[in-house]
Amino acid sequence: MAVERSSKEEIQLVVFRIKDEESGVDINQVREIVKLVSITRMPKAPAFIEGVVNLRGQIITVIDLSKRLDLPSQGRTDTTRIMVVEVGDNTVGMIVDSVSEVLRLSKDQIERTPQLIQTEIHERYLRGVGKLGDRLLILLDLNEVLSSEEIQHMSKHVDAVKDSLVKDFAN
Repeated sequence: MAVERSSKEEIQLVVFRIKDEESGVDINQVREIVKLVSITRMPKAPAFIEGVVNLRGQIITVIDLSKRLDLPSQGRTDTTRIMVVEVGDNTVGMIVDSVSEVLRLSKDQIERTPQLIQTEIHERYLRGVGKLGDRLLILLDLNEVLSSEEIQHMSKHVDAVKDSLVKDFAN
């Protein structure tokens, strides 16, 4: 007799694109998705950090996910979005070429990343590969995309921006 799988064995993903790569992240880490807004550059930041934005009163660091993953981007278009995600205790914006859907995958549709799969994304960033018929979905582990040192670096820059804003407001 076959055992039915419970819905607890499913994960819900936000699916996005960077050029030709279709990827997904756990919906529990995605706070919101916003259109691309004006980004304030941060001096001496790594190349993949675009800068900071003021999102309804909260200053958040924005990274270009294509640069971070060493993927070619399609460039900024009307479909470019910032996915606001939670990485550890930090809120970070990640620029992606487009966000297409939210979907559910059962655990049996997810496999460890096979050695033979050709992807330009560094394997430490990967949680696995989702299989949807003839479609393959690269599952990213957002906790691996940024190192703790990079998160600390971003936090220092955000704190400096906040301090600057407070001083400007006080004067």
